[in-house]
Amino acid sequence: MDKLFGGGSQGGIVPSRTTPNILIYVDHNSGKKYGYEDGWLAEEDELGPIFEYTGQGTSGHQTFMGQKGSRNAAVLYHADPEKAKALHVFVAEGRVPGSKSGAKQQRYIGEFTLDVEQPYTVREAHGEREAQRLIIVFRLRPKGAYQRLAKDAVTRAQETVVQKVLATVAATKLPEPRMPDLRLIAPKRRRASESRRAAQPSVIAELRQSALRDLYLKDLIAQGHEVFAYEIKIANTTTILTTDLYDATTHELYSVRGESSRDEVRAAIGQLKDYVRHIEPHHPKLTALFPKQPQDDLIDLLHTEGIDLVYQTGNGYTRIPAK
Repeated sequence: MDKLFGGGSQGGIVPSRTTPNILIYVDHNSGKKYGYEDGWLAEEDELGPIFEYTGQGTSGHQTFMGQKGSRNAAVLYHADPEKAKALHVFVAEGRVPGSKSGAKQQRYIGEFTLDVEQPYTVREAHGEREAQRLIIVFRLRPKGAYQRLAKDAVTRAQETVVQKVLATVAATKLPEPRMPDLRLIAPKRRRASESRRAAQPSVIAELRQSALRDLYLKDLIAQGHEVFAYEIKIANTTTILTTDLYDATTHELYSVRGESSRDEVRAAIGQLKDYVRHIEPHHPKLTALFPKQPQDDLIDLLHTEGIDLVYQTGNGYTRIPAK
C-alpha cells in the first residue's frame, strides 16, 4: 500500500503522504473487540447502498478535533475542493503467507465518498474494559465499481432491541474543526465565508438543532433530571434509530428541531409517533422542542396529535401543553 498509494503502515484511516488518497482499512474481527461492526447495510435508498465505517480511536470518545481526531477529520473533509482526496476501502482477508509480523492481506472493495444527506452518525459503544463512549460512524457511498460480498454485511437484528444510551448520542453533529460560529450566521442566509465540509446540505439548521439540544439537556440536568436517549435496532434489518432526549424523571420523549417551519413540525410528529412504539415504560408524554414559537396553525397541529410544544425564549423556555 505504501508503494502504491504513499500511505503509512498503521491505523485504520491512513491519509497518503504523496498522493490524493485516503486509505481506509476494515478488520471485521478487531472491530467487534471494540464494540462495533463495519460493513454494508442491508437497506438501500434511491442513492444506492451504504457502507458503514467506524472512525479512528479505540479509547475514550472519538472526535474530529485535535491530533486525536485528525484522521477522522481527514475523512470528513475528503471532498474539499482545494485538496480533494479519494476514499479507498480495503477489508482484511487473512494473514500474509510466511509473514512473522502478523501483516494481513487486503481485499479492495472500491472507491467511496461520504453520503450527502448524512455523512456520519454518532453511536455508543463498549470496548474492551471501556466505559460507555461515543463513536463516529461514517456513511460511505460507492463511487464507481465496487465489491459487495455477504461476509462484509452488517449483521441484521434478530429482534427489535431497545437500549438506553448516553444522552449525547442523540447529537446529530460533533464539534468539527471548520464548524461555523452560529452567532455570526443569519437564518436562511449563506455567508461566503462559511466553511464547507464534504457533505452538509443543511448544516446550519443541524448545528442549531444540536446547540438547542445541548442547552436544553444542560437545563434538565441542572434541575436534577435523569436524561438519556434510546437506541432502537429494528428486527430483520440493519437499521438503528436514535431518539432525541428522553427525560426519565418526567417520563417524556422529545423531538428536537433546528427550525420552527411546517416541514420541521411534521418531522417532529413523525419521529415521535415512530419512536414511541418502542419506548418502555409505555405511553410517555410526547414533546417537540423548537428554537422559536411556530405559527398558531402548527401549534394546533401538534396539539391535535397530543404533543406538547416547548420553544426557546430569551430567558429560558416556554411550554404550551396539549389539551
